[in-house]
Amino acid sequence: MATLTQEMKDMIATQQCFVGTVNADGTPNVAPKRSTRVLSDDTLIFTEGTGGATYTNIKRGSKVAVSIVNRDTLDGYRFIGRPTIQDSGDLYDMAAAMSEKMGMRKPYAVVVIQIDEIHSLKPGPTAGKKIG
Repeated sequence: MATLTQEMKDMIATQQCFVGTVNADGTPNVAPKRSTRVLSDDTLIFTEGTGGATYTNIKRGSKVAVSIVNRDTLDGYRFIGRPTIQDSGDLYDMAAAMSEKMGMRKPYAVVVIQIDEIHSLKPGPTAGKKIG
């Protein structure tokens, strides 16, 4: 299990996250998920509003990689983890209320990602290296 630093949490709160999964035929799928946020020190969450390839891949058992970069500071991270889907319960209800408040439709589900590894995407000698 890997732990998010405050710097990572701040970046997730202010920059666009992209979620990568693997399609059934082995090809990669990458999608922006603007609802990505920190749930706890070792868990990310996003609402699945489209029900597209990312959602299908996760339902099929794909692990995920969440990437985020700040182009202004030339810094970034990749979080690798195991997703679970929640389409009912308190967490889902809270996320659905937030989506509706923002004028979006009710999500298909909430995806909770338990972070297993953190990699640096900062240019230089740490690029791509596991840091957590």
